[in-house]
Amino acid sequence: MRIWREGRELELREIALPIVSRAAGCPLEIEIGFGKGRFLVAQAAARQGTRFLGIESAPTYWRLASRRAARRGLLNLVTVCGDALYVLAACLERGCASTVHIYFPDPWPKIRHRRRRLLDEGTVDLVLGALEPGGVLYFATDHVDYGEAVRDVLARHPGVSVECVEGPWPDGPRTNYEVKYQREGRPILRLRVTRRAPAGASMLHPDGVAEVAAGWAPEGHRSAPPAAEPGTEPWARTCLAW
Repeated sequence: MRIWREGRELELREIALPIVSRAAGCPLEIEIGFGKGRFLVAQAAARQGTRFLGIESAPTYWRLASRRAARRGLLNLVTVCGDALYVLAACLERGCASTVHIYFPDPWPKIRHRRRRLLDEGTVDLVLGALEPGGVLYFATDHVDYGEAVRDVLARHPGVSVECVEGPWPDGPRTNYEVKYQREGRPILRLRVTRRAPAGASMLHPDGVAEVAAGWAPEGHRSAPPAAEPGTEPWARTCLAW
């Protein structure tokens, strides 16, 4: 996993965790799967008082967007090249973000691949758990069947409210894909999801609890981390500690 921060490309072992910590009065927005960084870089440049974290699994796109941010001298943007679920589970604090953006993720249409989807009953808690109470998840896809499946999963979650956004976003297309698909007249499903659950409340989906192997204890109920075994990676110790 690689990280770009303050003009430097780093490895995970070179930084302290969490990657981005809470900061009073300075909101954090996360984009998962930012591609070439059209939306992420533009938002970071326009809103210097907000911190941004981008997560992208494709090294080519990650490096392209990071270089664009470097040319603009953006100090309020951190980008990570790695698996989003791993980053959310092991490298970030729960409830750290005011907003999460997910635009046109891989729908994994084949039945045997659907367990890889970012938002299903077994993984949605990692995404929603990154939001602070009152925080918002924005989601869009051109695969309507996938979008409806995501909407149904979210609608069954007791900790959030789900709203379908009719028509384009008020600020216009947010990704290169969205520009292309709107031009083609392709249907796009957009969702606005608000976390209602208070701080410390469980964000596990009731239909996915059986799939959870490890989770986060509510605030005030976390036991001390076990002593690290020799040779244990720092991220593993941090994951246990959280």
